[in-house]
Amino acid sequence: MMRTSVLIMIICILVVNLGSVCKGGHLRKHFYKETCPLAEEIVKNITWKRVATNSSLPPKFLRMHFHDCFVRGCDASILLDSTANNTAEKEANPNLSLGGYTVIDEIKAKLEDTCPGVVSCADILALVTRDSVSFQFKKPLWEVLTGRRDGRISRASEASANIPTPSLNFSSLKQSFAKKSLTLHDLVVLSGGHSIGMGHCNFFSNRLYNFTRKGDADPSLNANYASFLRTKCRNLSDNVTAVEMDPGNSRSFDNHYFRNLKLHKGLFQSDAALLTNKGATNIVDELLSSSKFFTEFAQSMKRMGAIEVLTGNSGEIRNKCNVIN
Repeated sequence: MMRTSVLIMIICILVVNLGSVCKGGHLRKHFYKETCPLAEEIVKNITWKRVATNSSLPPKFLRMHFHDCFVRGCDASILLDSTANNTAEKEANPNLSLGGYTVIDEIKAKLEDTCPGVVSCADILALVTRDSVSFQFKKPLWEVLTGRRDGRISRASEASANIPTPSLNFSSLKQSFAKKSLTLHDLVVLSGGHSIGMGHCNFFSNRLYNFTRKGDADPSLNANYASFLRTKCRNLSDNVTAVEMDPGNSRSFDNHYFRNLKLHKGLFQSDAALLTNKGATNIVDELLSSSKFFTEFAQSMKRMGAIEVLTGNSGEIRNKCNVIN
């Protein structure tokens, strides 16, 4: 009798757990297979069409996804507009240079026409990021598990408090990533996202002028590279000019960033910080292998895309990505 009761209890627990998975309690492959089978194809087709005529989109989406996940998890809170009573994340200083919102709106509109109220903006952002970066290879660079739901809260103050800044030292960077359950390995690997895109002068020009209050540049910065950057960023107040984050190779997603880093040509202090720790430096050396970089980047993006996700009955599926229902 006792054994029978225990067996029934175990079966009930298994049924409950399986039920939660079936209801979307976790991210998984092909989440929309039954409810919106064309979802991922629609996202890819529109994304590739737009990236084909605008090469600045991949790095913008990569940063947008990263910045979104570091604030309240990957819940598309970064897509929400400000209201009369609230300043949203997209208005925070780290997010002012982001772009591509209209592409996400276009994709969402098409998905709402195809299968209304089914595909979340959080999943759209995760898929757009993967597909935009993958465009140059014409194949997906990493797997995106789906089933995220959308958050209802977006505060600029939380973005400023949670998104790692380009001026952080190694210990602060490591702590910032650890708070999101990301490892030292993830920190170094995901820094490889700086392989594409531009960096505005105001985020690094302090390294070029009077860095140690002696009228000099940051001694950890390659001297020739510093001289070149001074020809682009004429003064500390320039917040308009932007330069390549991966000099000479900023439109091609690859491991070239790590080669430049070893030459002390990391644009931001947060880049240079990776060489101030032995463990991080060892990982940088490993990522000089192209195949190693692509393999590891895929795994780290998968982990980042799962930070504090809303699933099951949490959050909502927004009808429009820029406003809550």
